[in-house]
Amino acid sequence: MARILPFQSRLLPTDDEGGGTLRFRTVHGYRRAYRIAGEGPAILLIHGIGASSATWAPLIAPLARTHTVIAPDLLGHGASEKPRADYSVAAYANGIRDLLGVLGIERVTLVGHSFGGGVTMQFAYQFPERVDRLVLVSTGGVGPQVSPVLRGVSLPGAALLLSLLELPGADLPVRAVVGLLRLLDTGLGQDAPELMGLVEALPDVWARTAFIRTLRSVVDWRGQVVTMLDRCYLAEGMPTMLVWGDRDSVLPVDHAFTAHQAMPGSRLEIFGGAGHFPFHSDPARFVGLVEEFVRETAPADWSAERWRQLLRAGRPGEEAFVGELERRYREASERSAT
Repeated sequence: MARILPFQSRLLPTDDEGGGTLRFRTVHGYRRAYRIAGEGPAILLIHGIGASSATWAPLIAPLARTHTVIAPDLLGHGASEKPRADYSVAAYANGIRDLLGVLGIERVTLVGHSFGGGVTMQFAYQFPERVDRLVLVSTGGVGPQVSPVLRGVSLPGAALLLSLLELPGADLPVRAVVGLLRLLDTGLGQDAPELMGLVEALPDVWARTAFIRTLRSVVDWRGQVVTMLDRCYLAEGMPTMLVWGDRDSVLPVDHAFTAHQAMPGSRLEIFGGAGHFPFHSDPARFVGLVEEFVRETAPADWSAERWRQLLRAGRPGEEAFVGELERRYREASERSAT
């Protein structure tokens, strides 16, 4: 059984904290875990790498007062099965679509955190007719920059390192460093306890393998390798809100402004003093923002003809944009190499 550290309590709440009981459905032969509560228009909460639906548990009951809230454990995470499988962003988007199909839910407002934000954008790209709105929280896929910790975990030998952390006392030096970073009030110190909680909650070799395969699908030693910026213009007309902590040490807050600029009409909310998990830092504010956003925006009105027009027109100033994007990724790679 995985060890539960004191700072994991926010990530792994009990059912009576409002997170609801896990339910299970089999899709394509694999058991999928999910939480569901409430009635009304559907809100789907997608967690990040190494997390599970439990990370959303304190938010589910408040949101379920007026909505049907679904929070799955992505394949390879939480209580869902962890097969040797495809853990790419596109595969996760397909899995979300199929789970919604099993549950009989046609359209959703998507709320995605970190890697889950990338899955959210991929879902909107692949299945725009099923999306009402987007809420992207500290989302991946905006730029190459990402925490050196995650770049390191993408390297060969990471599985062995993670398994060594399970040995008695092996995590003491890591905890000491985390404590020092927190004492110094650094951004990494703010996020490190939650990140360590995610890693140390991996219960077995199958969970660790799925974690690493998922991470390597989007990150290598130089940084993020997947971008949403080249296609996010297709979200035109789809209500979008970006939420970020201004002390995010995993995905820098600069990415929030880049994404906001790349998605005209989007709404940007910055949580002052928050790190990579702004919905943990101030859950009441986060719930209020989501409720307000849903209440004040009409669901996206997607049409195949409009989609074709956007594709044919491309992004305004596309050549200059793509050139700038390539330059940023190249410079980031060069900085990482030195």
